[in-house]
Amino acid sequence: MNIMLRQRAIEALATAPQSVQKAFIKQMNFLARDLRHPGLHAKKYDEADDRWQARVTNDWRFYFRIVGDAYHIIDITSHPK
Repeated sequence: MNIMLRQRAIEALATAPQSVQKAFIKQMNFLARDLRHPGLHAKKYDEADDRWQARVTNDWRFYFRIVGDAYHIIDITSHPK
């Protein structure tokens, strides 16, 4: 599968702490290999909008859609507890 970052995700990643940026790259490698990788904790976030959520760190998440043979990363945000 291919991974594409939307502009919003690129901007969010650029302003995220360096530790989050590093973790995101690691998670993208997991995502490219297997959506069900246990480190991702990927789940359907919004059934109607076909949006998924996965973990970057304990405090950060990324949101994506599956379009054909690509994961479209929509956003990266801190996760409220």
